[in-house]
Amino acid sequence: MKRITAILLTVLTLLSLAVTVNAEDKPVISFKTEKALYVHAVSGSDDTESWSAWQCVHDLKNTKINENEKYFFLPSSADSAKADIYNAYSESVTVNGKNIPAGQTASVSYEENKAYEVKAENNVYTLRFMKSGAEAAIYVNNSDVDGKGTDLFNYLIKDKSLTSTATGAIVTPDGAINNTPIKKIKGRGNTTWQAPKKPFNITYDKNVSIAGMNEGKKFSLLANFQDDSLSRNRFLYDLSDAVGMPYASDSRYVDFYMNGYYWGSFQMAEKIDVGKNSMINDFSDKDYLDDEGNVKKDFPFLCEIDASADDEDYFVTLDNKMKLTIKAPELDKTDKGYNEVKEIVKNKYEEFESRLLDEEADIEPYADIDSVAKLLIINELGKNWDFGVSSFFFTYRQDEDGKFKFFGSPVWDYDNSLGNAKGMKSSLEFLEIDDYELPTGWWNERAFGIPFNKTVMERSSEIWFEKFVPAIDHFTGKSVNEEIGKDFYTAEKYFNLIEKSAEMNYKSGWLLKTSDWIADHSILTNATFDKDKNTYYLDKNPTTYPQTFKGMYNYCRDWMVSRAAWISKELSGDDVITEEVDNIIPTEPENDDKTVEPTKPSDDTNKAAAKKANTMTVKAKTVKAMAKKKTVIKKSKAFTIKNAVGKLSFKKLSGNKKTAISKAGKITVKKGLKKGKTYKLKIRITASGNTNYYAKSKTVTLKIKVK
Repeated sequence: MKRITAILLTVLTLLSLAVTVNAEDKPVISFKTEKALYVHAVSGSDDTESWSAWQCVHDLKNTKINENEKYFFLPSSADSAKADIYNAYSESVTVNGKNIPAGQTASVSYEENKAYEVKAENNVYTLRFMKSGAEAAIYVNNSDVDGKGTDLFNYLIKDKSLTSTATGAIVTPDGAINNTPIKKIKGRGNTTWQAPKKPFNITYDKNVSIAGMNEGKKFSLLANFQDDSLSRNRFLYDLSDAVGMPYASDSRYVDFYMNGYYWGSFQMAEKIDVGKNSMINDFSDKDYLDDEGNVKKDFPFLCEIDASADDEDYFVTLDNKMKLTIKAPELDKTDKGYNEVKEIVKNKYEEFESRLLDEEADIEPYADIDSVAKLLIINELGKNWDFGVSSFFFTYRQDEDGKFKFFGSPVWDYDNSLGNAKGMKSSLEFLEIDDYELPTGWWNERAFGIPFNKTVMERSSEIWFEKFVPAIDHFTGKSVNEEIGKDFYTAEKYFNLIEKSAEMNYKSGWLLKTSDWIADHSILTNATFDKDKNTYYLDKNPTTYPQTFKGMYNYCRDWMVSRAAWISKELSGDDVITEEVDNIIPTEPENDDKTVEPTKPSDDTNKAAAKKANTMTVKAKTVKAMAKKKTVIKKSKAFTIKNAVGKLSFKKLSGNKKTAISKAGKITVKKGLKKGKTYKLKIRITASGNTNYYAKSKTVTLKIKVK
């Protein structure tokens, strides 16, 4: 009976969705519209879900600021020069010379960030278009959740436990649209749920892939509200994956829209869950029972040290007064084995923890040493407040030999790490820690108040140099590794993915610094480490960072690199040389007119290169071309990349399909271009960098005039 009722409610909910129609009574927008202009994610598409309204800047209470200044916050799938705009006003409007009758859609040309005047129902508006570069856009729509006209957002924020069905779309930069219905959406998080930029858990009706992620049904939309770089979780999840940690959550930068409203730049991550097509897919929450339905003496489970556990959670209080939440199997009081499972999990975890916190204990029979070591390292690298104080996970399952052990996994919740948070003053004073915000000083042992198991710590040191250092070198561009790059990108690549999405996020109204809990990100003394020379290079002068997204991203990047350098120094013994140098991490300046002094060169060749590296002129120019396949003749001004060094490569970003550029910079055109017409070709020019310099890119636009 419950199942039938649920199905009927779902059907009624879907039927109650208000649908905007055009003159021919064909559905245009699936959700209820207001008096506004709407833009579609993909030009020429008849999809009804991927629409978003123009909107103005808001404050933290989501109150509109200057309603006459409007923005279209476009996803990465949008065309760079034209947009399909729907007019939901009762009268026609004109956008950039294009008249759009009431209730109709028209294709309108535009330029990013250019101001357009729009008149609608006796009001005059200024409209600007912004376009993201994120890996996907997520649309979720339901205009009448409860049958009383309550829209999805206002319904969900009443209580984190409330859930709803919805329609929607997953849209990728290539214009592909997936309209798999949403079985359930609900709020998530503890302190993050209290923030104005709300995070959510989403369960789709069937398996979906988000921009190349493994197929699954359950995902977490992380708001990263407290992280001004929008990247701390992404960096450490991907790094965990690259070094071989089990159950590292795959994720993507996405733009999130609900009922046509743009909520900002989010991170779509695999939800921590067990079962087929889940992050933890090698056991289920039913594996605690034997064939006769009785609780096994030994079974797999997922647990979390969770200081925020409450009566809604399935948890047990440990002898040290910490709370251990049992995430799987997650039982109700009416389920068989409710208390028995709690007792078994408590005993096994305390047995494991007692050995983890005992320097001399034999821990091998109880733990997968490598994964536990990696968990310690990733939290030490991030100087993660939650580890040892609030929240971290362990998985208990069989190893390759069939023996049940604790695995350090999955990694989760790093928005307050990598120099982001101040920490609680009283706790830090109690632990005698006065350097929490700095990329120096040990954290794990002091947070727990006791040394870790010697076997784990020795393995941690080995793994640091075997796995983590090569990954960090790849991240900086010092030593790019294609295999590592499959899971963990370079800092430049992450920035290129998130930059424009972040611009939209902060333009829409979210703040770079959200509270006094966030540390000062304006100045940092940077460091690097050369293992071959056993030398720790420390910057003579602190680097200052502007209070912009780019400045905050660079701060996060440099903090992690400097933290890694300090850890390498500490693990390399007492004979490490410390040398002060100028500008050891060449941070890309906010103003291209500024220059960065070269890093201390490692050999004569690099010295010679460094002297010439401050400016690299690229011979890519305005061109003229015949309307047949041939190499283009290059003329006019050159483009300059400041602070560039290394081999140049070229990549086409946009432009007519009949134009092309090779990796070496050779431009060609094919037959079919109209004579006398000028075409634009947007390309990215990249200088590869070397062991002392980051890779550096610049995007330029070429004009191709056909003779």
